[in-house]
Amino acid sequence: MSDNRFFGTHHTWEDWLGMALGVLIMVSPWFPMQVSDVVDVERSHLVLNSFVVGMLVLGLAQLEYVALHRWEEVASILLGLWLIASPAIFGYSDDRALQFWHILLGALVATIGALQLWQDWNLSEQELAKHPQ
Repeated sequence: MSDNRFFGTHHTWEDWLGMALGVLIMVSPWFPMQVSDVVDVERSHLVLNSFVVGMLVLGLAQLEYVALHRWEEVASILLGLWLIASPAIFGYSDDRALQFWHILLGALVATIGALQLWQDWNLSEQELAKHPQ
């Protein structure tokens, strides 16, 4: 049998995907299909939430690309779960398009973080330091 380690090894494309997801989260309030094109004071909190979460996801993915640590993956999972819960917490669950995007993007961030944590769980600190290869 061949040893398929495609999902068993932490690859740099996963970090690049995390960076792209961070950018998408930052711009998600302005995606097409949004109910209103104008961001008013009532929606400013969700724009701020999207920007902060997106910047944190982007920054964590960049850190993982440079120096791999398990806490970065745990933080990514938590940020993904926060983004999933954000429509209910901030009360914009009536905006179905933005709710859909935040749930989808949050699930992707959490899934990538969980995959990376699973891949790196049994690695020693020296093996983590060798990333990227």
